[in-house]
Amino acid sequence: MLIFEKTGAIIAAPTFSLPEHIGGTRNWDYRYTWIRDSSFTLYALIRLGYTDEANAFMEFIQGLAGKRAKDGSLQIMYTIRGDVDMEEETLDHFAGHKGSKPVRIGNGAADHLQLDIYGELMDSIYLAQKFSKPLSWDMWVAVREMVDWVCDNWDQPDLSIWEVRDTKRNFLYSKIMLWVAVDRGLRLADKRSLPLRQRDKWLATRDAIYEEVMVKGWNDEEKFFAQSYEAKDVVDSAVLVMPLVFFMSASDPRFRSTLDRVLRVPEKGGLCANNLIFRYDTDKVNDGVGGSEGAFTLCTLWGVEALTRVGAFDRTVLPRATAMFEDLLGYGNHVGLFSEEISRGGEGLGNTPQGFSAVCLISTAFNLDRTLGNR
Repeated sequence: MLIFEKTGAIIAAPTFSLPEHIGGTRNWDYRYTWIRDSSFTLYALIRLGYTDEANAFMEFIQGLAGKRAKDGSLQIMYTIRGDVDMEEETLDHFAGHKGSKPVRIGNGAADHLQLDIYGELMDSIYLAQKFSKPLSWDMWVAVREMVDWVCDNWDQPDLSIWEVRDTKRNFLYSKIMLWVAVDRGLRLADKRSLPLRQRDKWLATRDAIYEEVMVKGWNDEEKFFAQSYEAKDVVDSAVLVMPLVFFMSASDPRFRSTLDRVLRVPEKGGLCANNLIFRYDTDKVNDGVGGSEGAFTLCTLWGVEALTRVGAFDRTVLPRATAMFEDLLGYGNHVGLFSEEISRGGEGLGNTPQGFSAVCLISTAFNLDRTLGNR
């Protein structure tokens, strides 16, 4: 439903300005293709055998790589035709869904600095080698330029996955995905025996990112990975992606401790209520938007998948993973599609159906089933 067949583009959702909280201001236009979604989408399509769609989307993504700036940088999102013009404006004459204003079209986050996108893009290029035609020379040159840009800019603060609209910070999620970008570049070079004169630089950068995350991103007093270097007291469910992208083993005590913290109820400093996981505590974090929001379908599925990865080493957590997954299935609509968020009362919130929710549902179902020993 979200694929534009002419170009292979896949949009985040076919709707705009459906609110993340009824009567609230978090109302965005999702009718665009985000670079961030690429690797997760490809993984899901491949798992289900949709290789034609996966190849078409990969060709679209590789075409975007050719539109990078002279310094090798990329925009975070594009239109279904690969254009970059999506100026945000408000439709003041619209009442909004259940009075939720403003109604926005276009997306002002398009020109944000969100450094995590290089990790998702490089992961998708690396993943595509398992089913697509081998990487061309011109594409490898583009990859080298992008990873070189990452090596020169990884230590910048940014606005990251949650697209905050106030102050740039050193978000852990972005640092993790920047590590992924360099790691996948190195793996590509080794796998295809491609020339890489700057190998030592890439290796040094990958190691530097990892060490910095472990030192500056760890709250040693409360034993969890924080949202950012600047907000070490803030819990953020985005860091649950660590074992999913092979940054850290799910069996590592630091990750186990972080997962345990996320799975606490909000009243005890966690992010989980009714087996649903929130992004972060919006009362504690000034993200430049204001207002409340529901639990995130994506974050809940990342929590289930994190538990599943832990379950490969400690099977006692698998009943919790299974219960959370089965509970989540009850929040789909009458045809099994999911919104971006879920209210405390079980109502779908945000733009719907959301692609990110769907592809993570597929990935989580596949990996949980495999870990449980099913065929």
